[in-house]
Amino acid sequence: MTARIYRPARNAMQSGKGKSKSWLLVFEPEVPRSIDPLMGYTSSSDMNQQVKLSFETQEDAEAYAQRNGIPYVVQPAHDATPKRVSYPDNFRSDRKTPWTH
Repeated sequence: MTARIYRPARNAMQSGKGKSKSWLLVFEPEVPRSIDPLMGYTSSSDMNQQVKLSFETQEDAEAYAQRNGIPYVVQPAHDATPKRVSYPDNFRSDRKTPWTH
């Protein structure tokens, strides 16, 4: 029952950074998913896949895993590179490609 500790990246569909500042502890699947022969749904008998714990810092998540004897792997945080793009840059004369409508 190995756990993965990571900080999720921001949502690509929105410009906000909501829910991307906390660290998550998620259990890795122990058994593969199986297909139900009657309905065709995918299911698993591993209930730990449904557990997702959130922590404010990486150290809190690691301390929880150590306290409870859970082996874990820490993934480094994905920090977005800041883009400095402004609207007037679209009309600069030294653009690589000319701006058209």
